[in-house]
Amino acid sequence: MGVIHKIGRRKCAVARVYVSEGTGNITVNKREFAKYFPTPTLQYKVMQPLAMTENAASFDVKVNVYGGGTTGQAEAVRMAIARAMCEVDAENRAILKPEGLLTRDPRMVERKKFGQKKARKRFQFSKR
Repeated sequence: MGVIHKIGRRKCAVARVYVSEGTGNITVNKREFAKYFPTPTLQYKVMQPLAMTENAASFDVKVNVYGGGTTGQAEAVRMAIARAMCEVDAENRAILKPEGLLTRDPRMVERKKFGQKKARKRFQFSKR
């Protein structure tokens, strides 16, 4: 098996993932995975596809991620890793698909409208 390259997106975040056989090392933007995603929630999100397919210790993952915030980046990485796990073994798709890890989340930030304070919030209305 060579190196598998997959892309995951969430909001404005884009993650490029390179999966190769190894010992379970994950590096994000040339930094240690635990240092880049400090909270346990974000670490769980990134590890979720590897843990569900029981491949946490059998692959090395190198990630380049940019754009968005930390949560969006973590979910983009999760999607890219899930796509890579499907290419490693087709049977992994049946495990990951029901959990929604292969579905691109279409929700984006709604644009601000003119004549309003934000997307939905309006300026204060004065009757008199």
